[in-house]
Amino acid sequence: MRNAILPLKQDTIDRIAAGEVVERPASVMKELVENAIDAESTAISVEIEGGGIDLLRITDNGMGIPYDQVQTAFLRHTTSKIRTAEDLMTVQSLGFRGEALSSISAVSRVELFTKTEEEMVGSHYQIEGSKEICFEEIGTPKGTTFLIRSLFYNTPARRKFLKSPMTEGNYIRDILEKLALSHPEISFKFRQNRQDKFQTPGNGSLKDTIYSLYGREVAGHLIPVDYVQGDLQLKGFLGESILNRGNRSMEIFYVNGRYVKSSILSKAVEQGASGFVMQHQYPMCILFLDYGGQEVDVNVHPTKQDVRFTDEPYTFDQVATAIHEALVKREDIREQELAGQQAKSFAPPKREEKRTPMPEPFQKERLAAMKEAIVASIHKDTPYERQYSYRQKESLVKEETSSYDPSPAVEEEVYVEEDPAPKEVALMDARKGSYEQMGFLSEEAKQSHRLIGQVFETYWLIEYKDCLYMVDQHAAHEKVLYERTMARLKNQEMTTQMVSPPVIVSLSAKEEEALLSHMQAFTSLGFEIENFGGREYAIKGVPGNLFSIDPKALFTDIISNIDTWANEKTSQLVLEKVASMSCKAAIKGNMKISAREMEALFDEMMTLEEPYHCPHGRPTIISFSRTDLDRKFKRIVN
Repeated sequence: MRNAILPLKQDTIDRIAAGEVVERPASVMKELVENAIDAESTAISVEIEGGGIDLLRITDNGMGIPYDQVQTAFLRHTTSKIRTAEDLMTVQSLGFRGEALSSISAVSRVELFTKTEEEMVGSHYQIEGSKEICFEEIGTPKGTTFLIRSLFYNTPARRKFLKSPMTEGNYIRDILEKLALSHPEISFKFRQNRQDKFQTPGNGSLKDTIYSLYGREVAGHLIPVDYVQGDLQLKGFLGESILNRGNRSMEIFYVNGRYVKSSILSKAVEQGASGFVMQHQYPMCILFLDYGGQEVDVNVHPTKQDVRFTDEPYTFDQVATAIHEALVKREDIREQELAGQQAKSFAPPKREEKRTPMPEPFQKERLAAMKEAIVASIHKDTPYERQYSYRQKESLVKEETSSYDPSPAVEEEVYVEEDPAPKEVALMDARKGSYEQMGFLSEEAKQSHRLIGQVFETYWLIEYKDCLYMVDQHAAHEKVLYERTMARLKNQEMTTQMVSPPVIVSLSAKEEEALLSHMQAFTSLGFEIENFGGREYAIKGVPGNLFSIDPKALFTDIISNIDTWANEKTSQLVLEKVASMSCKAAIKGNMKISAREMEALFDEMMTLEEPYHCPHGRPTIISFSRTDLDRKFKRIVN
């Protein structure tokens, strides 16, 4: 017998609707913090216990909710943000659906304290599983505090699919960090299991906010982006190559102030950074794209993290151009650490480590080892230890050894080394800017480089000021050939070198179609190709400056990438492929060349806008400071 069609009960409707908005504790936090931002808060605090499943407390100093609107705020589709469907295309607030409070209260125990500036007393409201428990007036400060307890207590099937409290807490922290980045004018504080994790200054500085979230190593290696074209504006920061990562987790985008995930923007950034980033690595970026008019639709998904652009190709081209312009004409030479024998690289913020007392028999060994390690670090001079002067380190030895208490008392207090204040980041930026103006590409530098010679028949040694530079001759020649070829392509100065006898290639139907569709592009590059019968073609001429490359390998390598050309500017891809193939003509490692050849190649390399990476993103130049060398030979010990 067919089941009768009946309306669902209201509590069932509420729980189903909650599933669209409340996916996990992090989604609850996001909705409430966005409401706090819309309420013009200048300080927002988030505290969690049990990964936000047991307790999620969110406090703000915003406008608050008037007493007579508290109950209405928990009804479905009630909002102060929009009034008509037309408002959806122009809404600027973060929250506007009117589903958050209704959905959250349907699957948790909610307690609310709120007060507006005009009210004498505030409101206290309790609601559990969409059922009102308590509503009363109460004394409370201006603003709003939400306490969300026992998330999914009445939907155990949903709760069992949550991750561990630690994982759920990390989701919350990740989203809160992104909200903090989008609003540097607001001070955000995060506490987890009664421990402070971070607090942003709320002074309006994006760089200071980045510093407070990700630490000195990130904040000290940022490239500003400021690009305006028509009604599109792109601002923010790119990470220097030292911050490149093996995944896209640090590609952070905001569109009209809202954090979004966008494959279009990711691909555009990676296209713009092509040649500056190694293969299988991705640039670190925090970018804000603002569009005027109705060029963007964020009302695509309930989480509001997806975005749709009216003109995606235009957006792609402009973002890629902005990234490329930010990266060219910038010094990017990695300074090597002789002590550690590796380049300075991004390390995550230092985590807290607990020090526990040692048993009595190991006291002397522990003290001796501590002294030896700290004194050794004075000479080793790692990035972490460099911030101390010699005398400060001596006092640190005394402090550490004298403060040790061998008694098996309670666990010692957590010790976390503090990074320099945000103002020191500004000082680093000032020094960095001064260095760039007088750096490796300056006219003064070009006249003062001293080429010492070749080592291992692969690397060149160059002295300039107080640094020793090493150049990879293969990577350098690759870069010169690539830029030389691209310039000729751009200026339509390609020549043809005839091949005798002609090279015959057999093509698939798809490859033949691609060749015929873009024969003009191949001809403009210097190829001379004729049909040889059927799907066989004779290559009679190749680009003149690529004559040393096997003609068949060059042609088939270009044509074999036909599957990647869909919806792209095919002719441009052909040009770039030909230019990249020029790298195969570069001198190799273990190849001895004369001083005159080194000088000529180095001089041409220094005329390039960006000589610091080969076309594949590998570094062409690294450096060692004289100070590091002096330390290695014990000329200085501080």
